Amino acid sequence: MSFTADGIAGYLGPEVTEALYRGEPGVVMSATNGNDALAGLIRFFLLRLPTSGEILGELIGHRLAASLIDEAFVHVTPAGEVQVAVDIRPHIIAGKNRVVFSDLDASVTDHVPGPDHVLGVGAASLSLLSATPLSPVDSVLDLGTGSGVQALAQADSAMRIVATDVHERALQMARCTMAGAHVRNVEIRTGSWFEPVEGESFDRIVANPPFVVGLPEVGHVYRDSGLSLDGATQLVVKHAPAHLNPNGTAYTLGAWVHTREESWATRIASWLPKRGVSAWVIQRDVADPGQYVSTWLKDESIDPRSRAGIERTQEWLEYFREEGVIGVGFGWIFLRDIGDRPTEVTCEEVLQPFTDPLGPEVDEYFERIGWLRDKTAAEILQSTYLVRPGVAREEVSLADSETGMGFTPQVIRLTRTDGPRFSHEVDRALASIVAGLHPQGLNLEETVGLWAAAQGIDDEEELASSAVSAVVDLIRHGLILPSDIATTQA
Repeated sequence: MSFTADGIAGYLGPEVTEALYRGEPGVVMSATNGNDALAGLIRFFLLRLPTSGEILGELIGHRLAASLIDEAFVHVTPAGEVQVAVDIRPHIIAGKNRVVFSDLDASVTDHVPGPDHVLGVGAASLSLLSATPLSPVDSVLDLGTGSGVQALAQADSAMRIVATDVHERALQMARCTMAGAHVRNVEIRTGSWFEPVEGESFDRIVANPPFVVGLPEVGHVYRDSGLSLDGATQLVVKHAPAHLNPNGTAYTLGAWVHTREESWATRIASWLPKRGVSAWVIQRDVADPGQYVSTWLKDESIDPRSRAGIERTQEWLEYFREEGVIGVGFGWIFLRDIGDRPTEVTCEEVLQPFTDPLGPEVDEYFERIGWLRDKTAAEILQSTYLVRPGVAREEVSLADSETGMGFTPQVIRLTRTDGPRFSHEVDRALASIVAGLHPQGLNLEETVGLWAAAQGIDDEEELASSAVSAVVDLIRHGLILPSDIATTQA
């Protein structure tokens, strides 16, 4: 077995691998007591146990060991042993075994990240990876690349990638990450926000900015922007459209404040230009101020129960109170260039659990929205549709409390069993109309007319109008697909 994510998981087995990710080094030590090479590599690089220079040379080769020491990726301890000084960790990125270079974290050792800490593959990185497609494009901008995770994922999908960051140490790690993967189509540039790409545009923008909502200060460069509240997310959303090629798309993580004065959706919409953008904003989670502050204190290894933690909490919450913050939302913001058309914004909560990658869904979402944008109600009625494979029809009945026996029908739901698991409540008429759709069959108007005739309904026009409104929502969430889109997806 090799020192890869797959090789390590196969060597340790599922239970010990989970213990490694949970930060339980003792469990992993017990499973790596052997003298084989992979056990030694796991102990040295992942558990950070010191060893002799001779043993390290035997594990990875004496030349590579010397290079790691020369570059300060491995340091010599006072006892004369060698110990890893940065995180050199195998991951599966975009389906490939890769190695990512970053700073040590507190996962297996007692370590407090410093202000210049360079993050590895964290939860936010994984979230953005899952939400960004790998379809071929000519150019990609990785804004705020950090250790290079997003650029690495796009390396096989783009002809050229520009990766930027204001943090020089992060760029050093990103260069190492690219070199370790033999990636040569990533150009790394130093600079703040969009300054390194002024006047340039891209087919795809990927951004995991320092989006932590807080005071206008930089405590940790990887998460604090120095801008007030959600200023980092605002900056990216406001300026990204100007750097998109025609039909280009931006995929960004973000956080935004909730206030009593305006809805979070209105707040985000106000950041966008009046024309040229289709925006899909998904709020994945909302935290109350106290919960939010506590989460990020723990992120920087501050115990909320300590004196420093209590003082920091009070300062942070007082700032929130002054600014009227009653909650903090988190999620994804997707932007698609639509030329000179009026900007359109859809903001919604997606709180249901799902595990499928979101990236393919985003591209299809904009294709579905583009189809709807150019269609009149009459054209929607004249079109044919496919019910997405895997859509489930669920009928819910409750015990009849009046009669004391049997069940009373309550609701019919149509639910996707793939992607974000969107679910819509429908009435029996719409459920029957949807069941009659077929890409080579009757169009929507004919299907509505057939059902109306079967039910003896005279006001077919009103039924057709209601069907159009409902079908638009079902198309938007991909439960049904226009036939021409379904053909391209096949």
